[in-house]
Parts: sequence; C-alpha cells; structure tokens
Amino acid sequence: MQPTRRRRSSTLALLAAGALVLSGAGPAAAEDPDGTVHFAPVRSNLAAKPWVTVSATAAQARAGLAVDGDLTTAWTARGKGRHSLVLDLGGAYDNIRKVGLVFPDAHGTYRYVVEASPDGGTWQTLVDRKKNKQAGRGEEHLVAHAGIAFLRVTITDVSPGAVAGISELSVWNYLRDDVVLGADISYADQNDAQGLTYVVDEGAAPVPILEAAADAGMEYIRLRVFNDPRDERTGEYLDPAYQSPERTLDVARDVVEQGMGLGVDLHYADSWADPSKQAKPTAWRELPFEELTQAVYDYTYASVDALVAQGTTPEKVAVGNELINGFMWGSERPLPWFDDAAWCGTCYFNQDPSFVSQPGGALLWDYWGSDDPAEQAAYDAAWDRFTTLQASGIAAVRAVAAAHGVDIPVETHVIIDNGKVDKTLEFWDQFLTRLNAKGQDIDVIAHSYYPDWHGTPEHYEANLHQVAAAHPGYAMEIAETSHQSNDWDGLPVPNSPYPKTAEGAGLFLQEVFRIANDLPDNRGAGVLVWEPANWQEMIDWSSSAWPVLTFHETIEVYEASDAEFVVADTVYRTVRTSSPIRLPATVDVLDSDGALHAVPVTWDAVPARSPSRPGQVVVSGTTAEHGPVTAVVDVVRRAL
Repeated sequence: MQPTRRRRSSTLALLAAGALVLSGAGPAAAEDPDGTVHFAPVRSNLAAKPWVTVSATAAQARAGLAVDGDLTTAWTARGKGRHSLVLDLGGAYDNIRKVGLVFPDAHGTYRYVVEASPDGGTWQTLVDRKKNKQAGRGEEHLVAHAGIAFLRVTITDVSPGAVAGISELSVWNYLRDDVVLGADISYADQNDAQGLTYVVDEGAAPVPILEAAADAGMEYIRLRVFNDPRDERTGEYLDPAYQSPERTLDVARDVVEQGMGLGVDLHYADSWADPSKQAKPTAWRELPFEELTQAVYDYTYASVDALVAQGTTPEKVAVGNELINGFMWGSERPLPWFDDAAWCGTCYFNQDPSFVSQPGGALLWDYWGSDDPAEQAAYDAAWDRFTTLQASGIAAVRAVAAAHGVDIPVETHVIIDNGKVDKTLEFWDQFLTRLNAKGQDIDVIAHSYYPDWHGTPEHYEANLHQVAAAHPGYAMEIAETSHQSNDWDGLPVPNSPYPKTAEGAGLFLQEVFRIANDLPDNRGAGVLVWEPANWQEMIDWSSSAWPVLTFHETIEVYEASDAEFVVADTVYRTVRTSSPIRLPATVDVLDSDGALHAVPVTWDAVPARSPSRPGQVVVSGTTAEHGPVTAVVDVVRRAL
C-alpha cells in the first residue's frame, strides 16, 4: 500500500524513560485520575530483537552483553585505542529516532562516535562526542536519518582508570507514517441501513460508521465482496444483497469521500470464505475448470473496473481471503468438509454434491511430503489448479490497471496457524514460484493475526519474520487482527498477555502495529482491525443507547500511536560526594519533521549537595508540552 494520506498525529509524549526500560519496551498507556486511558506512541528497542546481530573489534564473546537489557553486565574492551561495537539490524529502518548509551563506569568520561550505514560499508556520523568532557554513565541521542541498517559505536577514548565498553546500547524505532492503520468495516452497509450512528469523542455528535472511522484517524478501509450473497446457515439469498459487487460500489464511494484509502477483498464465494471452508460461488459450481478460470477473470475485471470507473480506485485488491487451504474447493476435496456445527448449521454447500462436481482450487495438504507418487502428483496438480485460478484473477486486476493507467497493488492473504509456520512457508514457496512461472506476481504478502489461533505476539512476530526473510521484495501486511475489549465470560484471551479491557485491547493492537513496523527494510505496510464495531467490538456499552453507540478508548490507538515528538527524556550526570548537583536547564526534543529543539525543564526539588556517600539520586522533571523527564545522578567519591 502506498496511499497519500494526512499525517497521523499524537499529542502524547513518550512516557517511559529510555534508561529505565531497556528491553523490548512494549506498548504503554497512562490513566487519568478519572480512569480515562491515554496510549503512548508505539516504539521498540531494535537492539533487543532476536534477528539483530552484534559484533565487536575486541572481546567478541562478550559483545552480546551490550544489548542484553541488563545494566549490571557490559561488553568491555581492554587497553587503549579505539574499540567498536556494530549492530546489524537485519535490514534498513527509516524511523529510528533515538539511540541510548549506558556505560559501565559511572566515574568515567567517555568519548565516542555513533555512525549509521545502509550496507555496512559506507558510514555517516550521527553523533560525535570525541571531545566530550562531561563525566556520566550515559546519554540519549536523538537522530533523524533514514535507511539505517547498521549502527556502529566507536569508543575513541576514556578517562584514565575508566573501563572502555558499553553496558547497554538501545536503538529506538518509532512508528513510520507510511504504516497504514485501518480496518475492515464491511458491515458499514448494514450498520447504516439499521440507522446506527457512532460517537468517537465524548460530547461529539453521533455520525455514520465510516465518518466515525475517519474521525478516529483510520486511514484505510477494506471491504469484502461476495459474488451473490447468501445466508451461510439457511442458504437464502440476502435481500438487500449486502457486500455484493453492486452495493460495494456505494460503500466504496463513502470510504473515499471520507478521505480514506479503499481496499477490496474479493472472496470468490457467496458467503464466508476462510481456512475452514471455501465454497465456489453457486453460479459457478458446475463449471468445467477452464470455464471457471475464465469466470474468475471476467468477474474480477468487471468488479475492479466498476470501482475505478466511478472514481474509487482501490489501493489494493486481495484475490481471495485467507487462502492457506486454497479457494473455490471442488472435486479434489469431497464433501462434507466438516461436521454440522452450531456456527453454521448444515451450511448450504456442505451437503450439496454439485459444489464438488468439477475441479476447483483446493490445496491437498494431506499429501504434502508424501512418498506415494500418486499422492505427490495430486498435491502438485492441486497447486497448479489453485495458481491457475489465482493467476487469472491477478491478470484481470493488472488489465484493469493498465486500461485506466492506474496502479492497483495485488495482495495474497493467508494465515500462520499456531505451531504451523512450516505450512505457511511451504505455501509461499509453492505459490510464488508457480505464480511467477505463469507470468504473474503479487505486491503484498498478508497474514491474519488472532492470538486465539495464531499464538502469542512473540510467536507470531517470529513466524512473520521467517516469511519476510524467505521472500524479500514484497510488502507485508497484517490484514486482520482483533482483541476483545469487553469481558463477557471472565476468561483470558488465549495467547494474549493483555486483559479484556479497553486499555488491554488497545495495548494489544499497538503491539501488532509494532510488529508490522519492526519488519526489516520498512516492509511492514499496514495493519487492519477486523470489524471493530461489530466483532470483538470497541464499543462502550455502558455509555451507549441503541441506535447511538459510543466507542471506548481502544479506538484512540489510531491517533495516539505516532510520536509527534521524541524526547531525550533521561539525563545522566556524575558528581562527587557532598558536591552541588547541577542539572541541565533544557532537554532536546525531535519533532516529526526531524528538527531538533531545546525545551526548558522544571526539575523537582534537588538537594543543595549530593549525599556524603556514593550512590545514586534520581530526580524527576517536567516539560511544558513534552512530558516528564528523569535525571539519573551517580554520586562517586572521585570522578575519573
């Protein structure tokens, strides 16, 4: 996705002091006395990431101690001379805004240089402290430099008797403005038809759902499209035909009129298509495979062309939904596909043999890795059919784009089941290789992330990183995510460290934003929350009266997750025992345009003199508009 969008903005300072939170630094929130929740901007310490490697010109075996999140350990190098530590971030990052350094010796004066490189060979100086005369344990440096793939800290000199080394190096990555935050709000049509309106800000007038989404700071809305919508349980055709191609045109106009980007998720089904079921559209169920392939092309072309023709060009088209098991299943996957279930009843397609009377696009995972030649042949044939159908749909999108002279990126959307990353890796290997062989390609690799089914945030991030590393060159999107914010059953969300509260759901979503943002080479394209007003809804029911519904604080993450500014909010000083404590009158602030400013600090009461014994004094301070700051004062008998 490459939308042109208004800049998201946050009026919140980063609350946590960099020196006091040295590891991953997950999402944070603050609470007013009245219980109102405020979310802090999204950031993370890249130095703590498992894919980041560290090397040193001396004492390589101890180099990892500089990034282990433990202030009591340190990488140290013996002898005089220059000593360097290099971080390989695993790819380039455009929004690193802060570099923190903590040194092993509070008595010492450290002189050093911090440099950045896009390739490990060409270096540019970010920080030059070769002439530093200020004794102290460390310093925070604000930087504005795109394309940082390697970071090098070179200690050029230390005061006599001090230990050369680094206790902790932190590299803070902030949310890029081009990480698109939005939602799938396909139920907008139904919501409007029911007369529902929504309140985002307390005291504001209620407005339709898409206007509320724009007011909340959403930048992008995805709309799912069914061929000929049917009720999955009864099989009845819907009237009105919500989410049909025709009604989608009207909703798409509303999305664009609100200034948001438009995404389209073609299901190639008349009802829900997901990993558990991928029924062909009823009108196509008995088509021979060649005719089915042509039907995919014709339908895709007509649907996308109509959107472009009315001035609502999609910023992305997904050819199918959650395709890990293929789509438009046919004779290769005999019925029933599942036992009758409460969530679906019999399902109109699950007992109708006409849906599997002709070949389709199901994948035959049971035959993956089989030693049986017949089963392996069936596995390969299924992949060929699936990618043939996919190539047909993708070709149609490309043809529409060419006919209108516009750019329409194409996405393929799957899942990574908990503990089954190997299956997803096999999907992408097979899919992209075969698709390329058919002369087609995609632009965006997309996955869903629901902790219930896809694991903890750490597990999901590791899986996503594996996929990204295996297939460079593609943008990566988290196409669906959600977290419960209303606790109806008292049970925790599986695999989530966050509670079912407005704050907990918001912190979870910010964690997902961070996962996308931290993908190397700036490949994280965006995150979409699935149906935030209808499923695991962000609705404060205690403040709502049908048909006027009030969003609770979770929705604030869309505006709050960007850092409008970054503060060097931790100051280090070293003083001798029984000496005056002098703190700086200002701290540095980096604004969103990369400009550096000095802002005044009001410190809490500071003792006239430091204690008579060695130790540490921590002093809190505030800035007028940029949040709190902290001074860490080491008290020593003798500065070196």
